Amino acid sequence: MLKYTAKRLIMMIPTLIGITMISFLVIHLAPGDPTDLVTDLNPQASQSAKKKLNELYGLDKPLPVQYWNWLKNMAVLDFGRSMATDRRPVREKILERLPVTLGLNVLSMGIIILISLPLGLLAAVKAGGWFDRTSTVIVFIFFAAPSFWVALLGMWLFGVKLGWLPTSGLKSLNYNDLDFFHRLIDLSKHLFMPVLISSLGGLAGLSRYLRSNMLEIIRQDFLTTARAKGLSEPIVICKHALRNALIPVVTILGLSVPGLVGGSVIMESIYAIPGLGQLFYVAVMGRDYPLVMGGLVIGAVLTLFGNLLADLSYALIDPRVRDEAFKVG
Repeated sequence: MLKYTAKRLIMMIPTLIGITMISFLVIHLAPGDPTDLVTDLNPQASQSAKKKLNELYGLDKPLPVQYWNWLKNMAVLDFGRSMATDRRPVREKILERLPVTLGLNVLSMGIIILISLPLGLLAAVKAGGWFDRTSTVIVFIFFAAPSFWVALLGMWLFGVKLGWLPTSGLKSLNYNDLDFFHRLIDLSKHLFMPVLISSLGGLAGLSRYLRSNMLEIIRQDFLTTARAKGLSEPIVICKHALRNALIPVVTILGLSVPGLVGGSVIMESIYAIPGLGQLFYVAVMGRDYPLVMGGLVIGAVLTLFGNLLADLSYALIDPRVRDEAFKVG
């Protein structure tokens, strides 16, 4: 298994280079010049000043040379300096906000898994009953409702109308003056609405997908054989049926890993949470090429690792895949 994993990691390198090459090209094909935002807003900026800015960021060189220089720096995790007014290193900006976004989305994914799996399982076992019909209506409402609308509604209800929860930010103004227990409470209050609302769409989709897979597995002959051998219904459902139904679900969970960054843009923007999603949105609006490329690299790496985690999870769930992985290794 270790050799199989190492081989997959090595195969990721050319894939990552191809993704970054296409992304680099697409970014530079966009109309306009990133230095225009600096020079056009400054009436005293001359053409020579714009030329110096292009030389400073290496934008005066041919596109292949720009990409090669960026790739050499990226190999040592140096994404250059931001084109924003602070001119801070891109790596420093990303590392500063990465824990916030990962924490927010890992909590959301944990809620999705803990609720959607039992919900989809029970809905499949009790297909056609009141629980199945009620849960179907509720999850489809959550799935259809726009997340930004639900976020604004929750902000108005729980923050403005009832005053139970804060409406923005990650910490209160007196956060540093609180003890550990009250800091934890304050942080939980700020994260409650963003985490819950960002979980609704994924919860609805995953539970319905698991229900559909379970309904197909329940009709299979091997479950009838398991019952005929005298196995109890909970063992038949949880050990045999659920294990086979989880194989396609693992694919969805693996492909949802890139959403840890991209999917947080809406929640972080609405609730003013200083995370990567908000940072990359500002970078795109400001044509901050180095910061945008840094975000794309993170998204590409998360996508590749998500696929790898899905394949390794297959090996844990399906013995046939595990035997094939050991054979390859």
